[in-house]
Amino acid sequence: MKSLLSRVVKEAFEVDGQRFAEAVDNIVNLLSGENGEIGGVQILGRVVLLEPRGEALVIGDLHGDLESLVDILRESDFIDKMNQRTDAFLIFLGDYGDRGAFSAEVYWLVLKLKKLFPKQVILLRGNHEGPESLLAYPHDLPEQFQKRFKDKGGEAYRKIRQLFDFLYNAALVKKKCLLIHGGLSQQVSRIEDLGVAHESFLEDILWSDPTETAGMVYPSTRGAGKLFGKSVTDDVLMKLDVKLLIRGHEPCDEGYRINHGGKVLTLFSRKGAPYFNVHGAYLDLDLSLPLESAEDLIPYIHKI
Repeated sequence: MKSLLSRVVKEAFEVDGQRFAEAVDNIVNLLSGENGEIGGVQILGRVVLLEPRGEALVIGDLHGDLESLVDILRESDFIDKMNQRTDAFLIFLGDYGDRGAFSAEVYWLVLKLKKLFPKQVILLRGNHEGPESLLAYPHDLPEQFQKRFKDKGGEAYRKIRQLFDFLYNAALVKKKCLLIHGGLSQQVSRIEDLGVAHESFLEDILWSDPTETAGMVYPSTRGAGKLFGKSVTDDVLMKLDVKLLIRGHEPCDEGYRINHGGKVLTLFSRKGAPYFNVHGAYLDLDLSLPLESAEDLIPYIHKI
């Protein structure tokens, strides 16, 4: 499958704007039709439910870092695993593009993987895939697409923005962990609540960050979302009957960080400017393993 990866990466640099837009349309149609039992997962609104078996490769924020994405796929050999096993799941935590030079190429590779393995690739929504009212700033994706696709740049960008509304809010491995891009929301009391699309909820889950400051919720310096304390984490995880939260959204010098007494794991897979973290990281996990704390995940976190 290394030849497959090389071929798709080559395509990513050669694809024109028209073909890119058509590929996005195909994935929008695919995602819009996902409902109920699909392969080894259950779709509940904008939430993906997984049974605690099989294997998951979890990739955090990429922000146009094609090199790190390719390194992760090569090092993990996960394309081969998905080809050989139907219970191997590739989960992206969002923030695929923006800020990095190869956003279009990252999107192409991610969308191609979804097309090749539609029942195994899970695409979560990040704050850089948020609605217009919650758009990250600076947002350089339109300029990147214009430079990359010339006269088709506007169409390619409009198509990718349409895709954002079909990405999933969350994935949940039953009895194990919740995966979202940003943070937890006090609006959540049951699994079904994770699938809603109203703005205040999306702001919470796409923009919020954990804080070790005692207390519950504070305003965020990001200008959107909140800082949430351990009491919020404990309460939401208990209601969802899972042990821990796996999320992205924040750069980490070592590629990952643990918060809230082992209840929260942050993964950040991009390296370099404009974040200047020394390492990126990803998680390769046997979903059947017993989990009580994010500390249990350290042997399965790989730095790049």
